[in-house]
Amino acid sequence: MSKQSIFGRIAQLAKANINALLDSAEDPKKMLDQMVRDYTNNIAEAETAIAQTIGNLRMLQDDHAEDVRAAQEWGQKALAASQKADEFRTAGKALDADKFDNLAKVALQRQLSSENEAKQAEPTIASQEEVVEKLKSGLTQMKGKLTELQNKRNELVARQKTAQAQAAVNDAVKSIDIMDPTSEVSRFEEKVRREEARVRGQQELAASSLDSQFDQLQDLGEQTEIEARLAALKAGGAQGQLSN
Repeated sequence: MSKQSIFGRIAQLAKANINALLDSAEDPKKMLDQMVRDYTNNIAEAETAIAQTIGNLRMLQDDHAEDVRAAQEWGQKALAASQKADEFRTAGKALDADKFDNLAKVALQRQLSSENEAKQAEPTIASQEEVVEKLKSGLTQMKGKLTELQNKRNELVARQKTAQAQAAVNDAVKSIDIMDPTSEVSRFEEKVRREEARVRGQQELAASSLDSQFDQLQDLGEQTEIEARLAALKAGGAQGQLSN
């Protein structure tokens, strides 16, 4: 299992989750919380995959160590059999000597087989060790990104709350403007002014009517004076005629 196969699959999953969240985002806080949960799950999935990869590597290493150990043991057995064959040959026991030489050859064959298996496994082990180190590094980076995501989530949620609080203040200010008591006073003042104007109009109208009445009385007085003088003239004329 390679680094790309693990993190590539997880990256595609994470990207799909994020795109789905962005498409259906209504509440930013819920979206961010879900992103944190999804990324945490992705890390857990990566940890499981990496643990399996490490487990496979350890099995390869154990098998390699077993092959190396077996090669050493077969080498020791080959040496012991060869030495035993030499002893029998020195003693003139050629048949026994050949028997142990054959055992030495079998041991050497087993030794060679174990060495070959160990050598064949070494490139694979080296490659898997490199992959495991990269996977560990990638996992560390993922955890760092998770911390960044959590911090960013906290920051954005705090900023959202601040924005909401500011919006509430702005709404309150607008409400104060709408319910501005000075505007109500102005309306009342305008009403009073109209009432005062109406009263002045009535007063002017009343004064106009009173002046008209006085004018009528003045006209009546003049007419009475004229009538009195006319009567006087007539009375004076009549007296003059009588005296003659």
